Amino acid sequence: MSDIIQLLPDSVANQIAAGEVIQRPASVVKELVENSIDAGASSIIVRVKDAGKTYIQIIDNGRGMSDTDTRLCFERHATSKISDANDLFAIRTMGFRGEALASIAAVAEVSVKSKNAENELGTHVRISGSRIESQEKEGTPTGTNITVKNLFFNVPARRKFLKTDQTELRHIITEFNHAALAYPDIEFQLIHNNAQIFNLQAGKLKSRISGIFGKQIIQNLINLETETSIVRISGFIGKPEYAKKTYGEQFLFVNQRFMRHPYFNKAIMKAYEEILPRDHFPSYFLFFETDPASIDINIHPTKTEIKFEDERSIWQILQAATREAIGKHNLSPSLDFSREGVIDIPTLTKDQDISIPRENINPAFNPFENESRSPGQGDPGRKDAHRDWQKLYDSRNNSDLSPGLDFDASENKKPVAETRYLQLKGKYILTPVKSGLMVIDQRRAHIRILYEQNLATLRRDSVNAQNTLFPETIELNPSDYKLCLDLVDEIGKLGFEIRDFGQNCVIVHSIPANTAIHDIKSVIETFLEQYKNFESEMKLDQHEKIARSTAVASAINYGKQLDNKEMQEIVDQLFACSNPNTTPGGKVILNIVKLEDFEKHLA
Repeated sequence: MSDIIQLLPDSVANQIAAGEVIQRPASVVKELVENSIDAGASSIIVRVKDAGKTYIQIIDNGRGMSDTDTRLCFERHATSKISDANDLFAIRTMGFRGEALASIAAVAEVSVKSKNAENELGTHVRISGSRIESQEKEGTPTGTNITVKNLFFNVPARRKFLKTDQTELRHIITEFNHAALAYPDIEFQLIHNNAQIFNLQAGKLKSRISGIFGKQIIQNLINLETETSIVRISGFIGKPEYAKKTYGEQFLFVNQRFMRHPYFNKAIMKAYEEILPRDHFPSYFLFFETDPASIDINIHPTKTEIKFEDERSIWQILQAATREAIGKHNLSPSLDFSREGVIDIPTLTKDQDISIPRENINPAFNPFENESRSPGQGDPGRKDAHRDWQKLYDSRNNSDLSPGLDFDASENKKPVAETRYLQLKGKYILTPVKSGLMVIDQRRAHIRILYEQNLATLRRDSVNAQNTLFPETIELNPSDYKLCLDLVDEIGKLGFEIRDFGQNCVIVHSIPANTAIHDIKSVIETFLEQYKNFESEMKLDQHEKIARSTAVASAINYGKQLDNKEMQEIVDQLFACSNPNTTPGGKVILNIVKLEDFEKHLA
């Protein structure tokens, strides 16, 4: 039998490695920017074209490379960061495995110009699909200039699965922000299709945050500092009143490396749970400093999943530090003894008489005596009490039930036709049916109604808008700002007239007609977050994504009290929908509690 095991060619092995390390254009940006940081650059420029699909260029003023290093850096596992296995437990640099450049060169056309301070001329190397095309001397500034063209040109299956330009650019902005926040002392620029998105000057962390997310965020931030024998945590957390319904301003770093850590995120959210609505998310920019030997950053090729030696203790430290920061800034309910007149404690003088407090009682009162007592006898305050006992059963005096269900004795206590709806806990609409009681989730019902209305509006391409009383300016983070501008035409068909104001701001001039939107900013932010969630669902077309996102963003929230007319409209519109039973996402809208189930409980 002949041998069947063989070694893969380097070009194929590099393409396989590229599948792990280089998943999209943003991966290229991440890896090359990290190399520039490790090279000691004080200025890094990122240029991309067509969201990186056509062209990515990273220019830095770092220490550069020699002729040999410029050529050797594209070999697999060629690295200057580690020399033996023990070095893996003392890593403080960003890249270290020597896979990135080899992986990039395997799936793209790469040009590298680099020069160190010792040489008068630099080296220019061209590589395509892991094959060296040329290497020559060339005059170039100290530092490195890498250009990556036609990403995945030789792996068409991978290129086919890239998302739209707006999606890929958002991923690039995200990776850019990770590096820019971790190293505020480095100057960063990001340019897309010759338009500058960021120009961040070197400075302190707070100024870097404002440079990325806008000046308004500064008033949102409070300082967090704690140091223990296990970890030092520093940075900023957001005030609860500025929390948003969208993600995008939550960042954790360890030893200046961005990390995704759901466990630590829960610790932060736990500290906010009593002062923040469930669907709101606070900002945080937190930096962990710990011994490199106590963490493992080598568990995933992207190096963003970090394993800590003592995660439980750090969880407790993080939660306590967050709560302490909130408390120090009077963000949680507390007594403020510094204010005059809040607590009035009387003082006694030596000549002041002390009297025993007295209560006014009626010794003749008999709770079992006939209530027909004439006025003036017994407890005069009880003479009319018997007249109001029925109010205990009036839905209008019940905090859990909103107006809507009135009973008529002539109808054997059946709901009157005109007022046959009851709202329970500001969440459910109840109405009797032949087989029992129908329970309708008011928010889910409204989402279904708005979804079908929005979809019909988009498909007939007609605009139905109402102008806002005053145009509202909304500041977004750069990623959401770019997405919003990309979707302006589509959501404009629903009645949202949104114009670019520059500096990551948009102005809303109109909203859909016949809608009661009171918080336009919250609706726009929620819409963008929902759209990002739906964007990965390939089966949904653009109209479906827009219709779903705006429906979720605009639907009434739980807790909103509805009158009979509003509940009637929701029920009528719901049963006019093509599918009144579930939301577009498949959640159940209504259910019927059968009469026999009631009788079981009353038996």
